[in-house]
Amino acid sequence: MTPLARHLHDRIAQDGPLRLSDYMADCLLHPRYGYYTTRDPLGAAGDFTTSPEISQMFGELLGLSLAQSWLDQGAPTPFTLAELGPGRGTLMADILRATRGVPGFHAAMTLLLVEVSPALRKAQKATLKGYDVEWRDRLADLPDAPLFLVANEFFDALPIRQFVRADDILWQERRVTTQGDALTLGLTGAAPEPALAHRLGDTKPGDIVELSPSASAIAAEIGNHIAQHGGAALIVDYGDWRSQGDTLQAMRAHAYADPFTDPGESDLTAHVDFEELATAAAPARHTLLSTQGVFLERLGITARAQALAARLSGDALSDHIAAHRRLTHPQEMGTLFKTLALYPEGQQPPPGLEPAKP
Repeated sequence: MTPLARHLHDRIAQDGPLRLSDYMADCLLHPRYGYYTTRDPLGAAGDFTTSPEISQMFGELLGLSLAQSWLDQGAPTPFTLAELGPGRGTLMADILRATRGVPGFHAAMTLLLVEVSPALRKAQKATLKGYDVEWRDRLADLPDAPLFLVANEFFDALPIRQFVRADDILWQERRVTTQGDALTLGLTGAAPEPALAHRLGDTKPGDIVELSPSASAIAAEIGNHIAQHGGAALIVDYGDWRSQGDTLQAMRAHAYADPFTDPGESDLTAHVDFEELATAAAPARHTLLSTQGVFLERLGITARAQALAARLSGDALSDHIAAHRRLTHPQEMGTLFKTLALYPEGQQPPPGLEPAKP
């Protein structure tokens, strides 16, 4: 039994079955045994690969979309350029390189990264050497300035709760309990759940619905800040407009694993409920949800790919073509990943996305 598994067994013995959100928080962020606090999970040597690690084109296009939004809002000075969960800093490095030629953009920005992992902070410092960067453990106490923010594969790693529809109005919550030396899921008794009142019309007994209170809280903070001070947020993640079913998954060494075996040794994620984020972010406006492939094509990824390809040959060219396909093709990341933007009332959404109807 791993040290974290022993810790979780002790918690359950003392306090009873754990909410899935509490279990995920310990697995990912426990100060001594948590997945993100003890390692660099990215790349070939890690457990998963994100879009910025696949190709520079992803970050370049997101950066130019944010920069155009900054120009459309009158190039406010100063402003905050922020990223949630910046990985190794690759995405932000690509954003900064792509926006270097936008007059006044770099001079006006304050660069802020929200990162809890000591290992990843170290990597970000190396990647962004030469830039004046502020790090935060959480998005709080932001400067009273417009916020231009990107969050790529951030919300999927936030803890979730899972509920099973019991009857016409009641729900049971799935909680983590023990069975001998194993960790497993059990159910609470049936009770009303006010946060799921809006899901009674589109679910039936036996259906599973997920909630992420921490995701909603962060979306509300972003939305309130943008509504008050201006800016825009680009959120890219896997999920859909409305959550349905059990989407909890564990990744280890680029393969799926059991979320309840060897806790702290796998990355735990769940699909993002974009409706939940958009609702929480009011009074900021939100765009229609777009697939990643359509979003990147609207921003001109094919033209950018062709320009880069003109300078490549051999294996480098083959890898480049494969990266473009992986980011955009419907059978790769193009459909699985979605994009949503937040922006102020009375402004245009960032390029590549369409406004939702009021």
